[in-house]
Amino acid sequence: MRAVISNSLLPKLKPRAKSYDIRDEKLKGFILRVQKTGGMFYRCEYARGKRISLGSTALLTPAQARDKAREILSQARLGIDPRGKKPNDRITLKMFVDTDYEAWRLANRKNGKADLHRLQVNFVDELGDRLLAELTPILIEKWRTNRINDGKKIATVNRDICILKSALTKAVEWGFINEHPLRKLKLHKTDSTAKVRYLLSDEELSLNNTIKKRDQELKNARSRANEWRKMRNYELYQDLANCAYADHMEPMIILSLNTGLRRGELFNLHWDDVDLDRGILTISGDVSKSGKTRHVPLNTTALQVLRNWQQQQTGETLVFVNQNTGKAFDNVKKAWDGILTAAEIDNFRWHDMRHHFASKLVMSGVDLNTVRELLGHADIKMTLRYAHLAPEHKAKAVERLVA
Repeated sequence: MRAVISNSLLPKLKPRAKSYDIRDEKLKGFILRVQKTGGMFYRCEYARGKRISLGSTALLTPAQARDKAREILSQARLGIDPRGKKPNDRITLKMFVDTDYEAWRLANRKNGKADLHRLQVNFVDELGDRLLAELTPILIEKWRTNRINDGKKIATVNRDICILKSALTKAVEWGFINEHPLRKLKLHKTDSTAKVRYLLSDEELSLNNTIKKRDQELKNARSRANEWRKMRNYELYQDLANCAYADHMEPMIILSLNTGLRRGELFNLHWDDVDLDRGILTISGDVSKSGKTRHVPLNTTALQVLRNWQQQQTGETLVFVNQNTGKAFDNVKKAWDGILTAAEIDNFRWHDMRHHFASKLVMSGVDLNTVRELLGHADIKMTLRYAHLAPEHKAKAVERLVA
């Protein structure tokens, strides 16, 4: 698509199912990239197959971006490769993150906000004044050693370093530095088949009893509150006595245990994604971690929970709405921690309900590839962590030697 890239054009551009380019009619090689998320970024194509990012529309006007593109194109005509120059060799990590990279990460990554927070806390706060080229392997190796000595898990440290390396990859791609300073830095090896946490039978029973008891206590508290308000002629709160659930926690937990949804998938689930007649949930690609849409069948327990919960909802588009904000939840940590304490369950995270779902399937004889499809894993490697829970096929294999 061709058009004059201008201030009047930007508001007219809408995101599509796939990202697309607008090529400027005034300056050949000047491009505006419109992401499917709605973010827009300027680019300069100075040779066939060679592009440089100029920055986002939030940081540059079309005129400013066109001037930068014109300068790059002039240098390219003189035989100077813009990637060979060092126009930004005085850029620090903080400058890079606070300008171009932050806007790009937020627009292009589902967990952009969380990733930027980790980058800020772990690196920018401590090493933000360092030039990008000064982030050498020995510097990060010392940082890693200090973190591990402070008790940080190796897997956590690896994730933090991956986020930093990803940022520096973009710095190279955008021409801020010529080479990736951490290209040779390797991550520490971890046990990819580490033991997964799932609920034992008595823990599962305790959790179910606790959420039901909590739900009844909330209903009783609401009844007492309304009695108090009635005596004073105050407006009454909604009566919860005839509702299936007092709040969102019980249906959230039961649904998680019976579907294996990720927390973000659960929080962003819409009623349009729920087919109660066919008993199927649809997790769209813009929410799922893999970026691919998947369909999750509902067992009778999950189906009944959703039917009961839907009867309590009045015109909501989200399945679970934060009543304080009117938007999707970003966490339920306080309520979850209280439930685990009351149930006397230790070392069990919200994400472990996903492990519990997969573990119970494997232990009941479901094959790993089916479990992979239900969980939405991109390949079988992630699912293999549950293989030890189904040792029967290995036992049968070695038994053949007896014959």
